[in-house]
Amino acid sequence: MAEYELDELFTVPRGPAVLAPGAVHVPDWLDPARQQELVTQCRAWVRAAPMTHHVMPGGGRMSVQSVMLGAGGVDYRYGASAGRRLLELPDWLVELGRRAVADAYGTEDAPAAVDPGFDGARRVAQEHRPDSALVNFYDDAAHMGMHQDRDEFSAAPIVSLSLGDTCVFRLGNTETRTAPYQDVELRSGDLFVFGGPSRYAFHGVPRVLPGTGGRRLGLRQGGRLNITLRMTGGRGAGAR
Repeated sequence: MAEYELDELFTVPRGPAVLAPGAVHVPDWLDPARQQELVTQCRAWVRAAPMTHHVMPGGGRMSVQSVMLGAGGVDYRYGASAGRRLLELPDWLVELGRRAVADAYGTEDAPAAVDPGFDGARRVAQEHRPDSALVNFYDDAAHMGMHQDRDEFSAAPIVSLSLGDTCVFRLGNTETRTAPYQDVELRSGDLFVFGGPSRYAFHGVPRVLPGTGGRRLGLRQGGRLNITLRMTGGRGAGAR
């Protein structure tokens, strides 16, 4: 029996799900062709501005490698430590981020597949315009500890796009790094948006599952690429 037939027999169907108010998982949001385009584009960005291991305020070096686009390079921690060159955020990626929030939260013309669980979600989607993107690369051993995204000057949603190997994404609560939390697998092509009441939830990536998608996308050593789109709200951000 062909491998793809086995996959079809034993794969559990996945659909859009709300993990907490404002935290929406949309599986397979990116089709395979779009995933491949994004991997190719990530390579171009890294050639122009090589990835670095971000150094935390306490001096520790993250296992994840990153490159930053946009944010004007002003008043934003990731931009300030992104290396010698900060890349421009292309308009097509801004539009992709806007569409991601619209699909997760719904609009007046196109309601979301699932209720995002908080009042004003459609207004948030209508106003969303990312001004930065952080591209992270996880090798087989990389992880990201529980943290809150509080460096932005805006409370707009965070958009996360997954490419390559599957990861375990851990969504916690807004008060503490410890339980309660819930884990979800983010596979290549998945979209995850968290905003509204979940905007400042602790979250992290405890592990990557090697051999689950990276090589099929042309990542020769495997691994996971994650593109997070944000509205920083800092001075100069969004200037085009």
